[in-house]
Amino acid sequence: MSLDSYVTLGRSGLRVSPFTLGTMTFGEDHGWGCSPEESKNILAAYLGEGGNSIDTANIYTNGHSEKIIGDYFAGRPALRDRVVIGTKFFGNLYENDPNGGGAGRKSIVQQLENSLRRLRTDYVDVYWLHNFDPSTPAEETLRALDHLIGDGKVRYVGFSDVPAWATAEAATIARLRGWAPIIALQLEYSLLERTSEGELIPMAQALGMGVMAWGPLKSGFLSGKYSSAGTGPVDTARTQLVGAPGEADYVVIDALNDVAADVGASPAQVALAWVRDRPGITSTLVGARRMDQFEVNLRALNLTLTETQRATLDDVSTPTLNFPAENNRHLGRMLQFAGATVDGFPSAVSPLLRAGSARY
Repeated sequence: MSLDSYVTLGRSGLRVSPFTLGTMTFGEDHGWGCSPEESKNILAAYLGEGGNSIDTANIYTNGHSEKIIGDYFAGRPALRDRVVIGTKFFGNLYENDPNGGGAGRKSIVQQLENSLRRLRTDYVDVYWLHNFDPSTPAEETLRALDHLIGDGKVRYVGFSDVPAWATAEAATIARLRGWAPIIALQLEYSLLERTSEGELIPMAQALGMGVMAWGPLKSGFLSGKYSSAGTGPVDTARTQLVGAPGEADYVVIDALNDVAADVGASPAQVALAWVRDRPGITSTLVGARRMDQFEVNLRALNLTLTETQRATLDDVSTPTLNFPAENNRHLGRMLQFAGATVDGFPSAVSPLLRAGSARY
């Protein structure tokens, strides 16, 4: 696989690379990113390999990430229409401004105008709601976004980090009103965060939404820097922000390191390859603070795990999901199919069914 093995994002006509370039590290304003020069080098390397999907947000390095991207494409105007630029709204850049963030019409419009200014473009390809705003009516958010699409300032709409029930409600409202649909979700997904398998990913599959997975290396926990046997310092600038792995995390991390040694690849590459091949995942957000990190991560596109290796990682990272996920997965199939194999999946026979032969 390569970056130019493009995939369709949800039920839309938009095609993106299997790895999307995440740019939260563009700019050193938060103390742990990369310089504008290194950011542009990483961006150029990504585009040079055929990548076409770039993800940012208004709050990444307080707007600097968007500005770096905007400055890059302003110097190469012929490239703008060849790429998919997504940015996000919700985060407030102005202290004590009650309308500076969120998903209300006033805040959406001003956030987009400022993002367009920093990106030095007149439209964004995907405009993502960055988080859940429970106090703003979904109709207000969706209608404002539909207007922006009608104005030509936005091409598509996506939701990030929004509960499944609220996303499904919004998708239903948009469909009934004939407004712009939600074509994709962004959600955290990695070997250390799989709980979206309970509702979010199945909802996306059922409603025709693509899924962009963020945090596939879990803030560097799965990058190869950590091991339960490690005692030395770890090369990371974000420990104060994200903390360190816990005891349960190390069970997964050690298994990942063992599989990586077996494959002959880095743990980061194995972790990325695992996410890439998971059901429902369309594109994986990949970022880096340094060019060497980016180059290592990119090689995960060429890595193929065996069934045994995938099963090892699947088993050690299996999450406990909210009710009724386990009930539906196991009891549901047993009650519905009573021992039959359907779509390649076997089912058990209920002991209650076998308790007697009489049927009434």
